[in-house]
Amino acid sequence: MHHVIIGGGPAATNAVETIRQFDGGRSDITLVCDEPAHSRMALPYWLAGDIGEGQTHTGDAAYFARLKVATRFGVRATAVDPQGKTVTLGDGSHLAFDNLLIATGSSPLRPSIPGADLPGVTPLWSLADTERVLQCAASLQPAGRPPRAVLVGAGFIGIIVLNAMLKRRWQVTVVERESQLLPRMLDVPAAGHARRWLAARNVAVHCSATVQRIRPQADGTKAVDLSDGQSLAADLVILATGIRPNLDLVRGSGIATGEAILVNDRMQTNFPHVYAGGDVAQGPVLSAAGSAVHPIQPTAVDHGRVAGANMASHEVRYPGSLAMNIVDIGGLQGASFGRWDDAAAETATIDHPVGFIYRKLVFRDDRISGAIFVGRADDLGMLTDIGMVKGLMQTATRLGPWRKYLQDHPHDIRRAYVATGAAAKLVATTLLGRPAQARQFHSGSAAPTTAANAAHAVFVAKG
Repeated sequence: MHHVIIGGGPAATNAVETIRQFDGGRSDITLVCDEPAHSRMALPYWLAGDIGEGQTHTGDAAYFARLKVATRFGVRATAVDPQGKTVTLGDGSHLAFDNLLIATGSSPLRPSIPGADLPGVTPLWSLADTERVLQCAASLQPAGRPPRAVLVGAGFIGIIVLNAMLKRRWQVTVVERESQLLPRMLDVPAAGHARRWLAARNVAVHCSATVQRIRPQADGTKAVDLSDGQSLAADLVILATGIRPNLDLVRGSGIATGEAILVNDRMQTNFPHVYAGGDVAQGPVLSAAGSAVHPIQPTAVDHGRVAGANMASHEVRYPGSLAMNIVDIGGLQGASFGRWDDAAAETATIDHPVGFIYRKLVFRDDRISGAIFVGRADDLGMLTDIGMVKGLMQTATRLGPWRKYLQDHPHDIRRAYVATGAAAKLVATTLLGRPAQARQFHSGSAAPTTAANAAHAVFVAKG
């Protein structure tokens, strides 16, 4: 049995580990990736100085050798023949497969504006992007001032990058075309808290504004001209204007796509031996009909584990992903889950502008169907409540009389969480139908891989 996995992020690496946990090393695995295997969500932490470049990697050479994985790094997969069961690589070679996982992720959208291709204008999406930004910042140190960065886009990815730049004490200005920060994650009142918080930390925010052009200046800096007539001076311009699934590989292959590659609850495409996961997959949604693309790391991890189990002939059905985002906004925590923007549902809200505290619970069909939290990142009580609301939603717990209680007391999640038995449901829930295994794909995987069964224990011991 030969498994070919295209990609190097969390979906791909979790699939590798899960296959090995079930097959004890009896199959062949080949991993194809045009970059070193790494997690894109770790790049801002490298930018912030919290970790080194090596800690962005999802596995090093020793890790892949221990799992007996043949790697083809630096080579791009260019075509897939799902009927002939072959993958064509950029060097002209071909790989035959029995099972294929496509985990090619997504790419940043680059706005069509004059100057978007200038040096120092870049997304933060690859190892090379991050290295260039750090080199540019280092070149400004002799000038004795922090870099001036203009961040174009204030969605989830943009705010993560913003947080990294604030940790570096850079001077940051944010430009967002929508009328608020985080428009896909927060409602208007919650976004207002975030904007005021950033303003108090000397971050200028321009909402309802677009970049018209970026002009090079004689001193090597850039002038960023906005639609409102203002011009911003910048050493760096970071583009965070959205992403798109990487579908080029499957175009014309017969693999069905919508917004991304369509998969069922086993992560299979319309070809049963071809799987997809992560940002490039459009899969089941928790407690809802239809399918969606949820380009977040927890979903990628789940997709990889479910795909890996099924590729190893251990049938697992995915209950669906939960739309969720949790982000640090320069020391202010923001989180949202589910259908927080459901205008037809009942809600309960807490709003304390002075304390930067905001909470909204959304109720439908005797359940919590959505939620928003904003509060200080060191508020452990709020962070605990975020986890409990997530648990209530993941288990689709019916609230009964506790619905009215939460509507009257949205600050007291704990009582409802305990009384409805959500905690017990979570303890009994495992994605792969067995006790959960520790994930060790990150930071070079220095520790031994966890053994799932006797066969795997022998394999790990010999590896």
